[in-house]
Amino acid sequence: MLERLNQAMERVEHGLDQPLDVAELARIAATSEYHLRRMFSALAGMPLSEYVRRRRLTVAGAEVLAGQEPLLGIALRYGYSSGEAFARAFRALHGVGPGDARRTGSVLVSQPRLSFRLTVEGSNTMRYRVVDRADFTVVGLKSRVPLVHSGPNQAIIDFVRGIAPHTLEQLEKLSDQEPQGIVAVCDDLDPSRAEGTELDYYQAVITSADAPEGTTTLRVPAGTWAVFTTSGPVPQAIQELWRDVFTEWFPSNPYRSRPGPEILRTVLSPDKLSADAELWLPVEREQR
Repeated sequence: MLERLNQAMERVEHGLDQPLDVAELARIAATSEYHLRRMFSALAGMPLSEYVRRRRLTVAGAEVLAGQEPLLGIALRYGYSSGEAFARAFRALHGVGPGDARRTGSVLVSQPRLSFRLTVEGSNTMRYRVVDRADFTVVGLKSRVPLVHSGPNQAIIDFVRGIAPHTLEQLEKLSDQEPQGIVAVCDDLDPSRAEGTELDYYQAVITSADAPEGTTTLRVPAGTWAVFTTSGPVPQAIQELWRDVFTEWFPSNPYRSRPGPEILRTVLSPDKLSADAELWLPVEREQR
């Protein structure tokens, strides 16, 4: 998987002056567009579109400083419809406009080329199972929140704190399917997974019961799920589980992620310093 992903990165590099064709990159990587975006974001720490934008502006910056071509020509070649649009994007990355950069020889920001390698440490094992599930229903309370890549998500914290304890207690009584109990469900994420894009966040249960008044229902079609479990200090153990799934498990197993909700079940210890966690991710077998 990583070898093919690196081939896709090589294609990006040779096509910086062309429109981004994610479908072509997915074909090179022998996976789906959805999984390519998901894998790249997890491995690189930024969306694929953001990486390409930064690489284009890095290469364009070198050409600006070289002073051999009009700024408008550089702007048009790298996909900007006008000099003004190019100047805004250039300034956002480099902290200076292209005209000033050329006149003064300013120091610019550089986005290095990315390549991916799998480091095998051999010290950790991952606990997982693959489950084929019939369709099921998520019932609970929903909020539209921004995506936050690192650190606490204040919108989620405020949302959960605003739910009355008795409401969660009533919901938990409806839980009659795996994963049991109150779960956190993330759905309808932007394909780019860019920081600040929005998603649907649920505090909910998986149930066959009728939805109580005031709750929201999410119907999930049948499919295959990879279920990962971990235990340890909060939030490190859960954050490391997410990291290991995309940096170790997917590259080593014949599965790819597919569109669908992502479900996390967390059981805190009495002192709330550690937890047992179970992460459900929608997957499908890679086509070999």
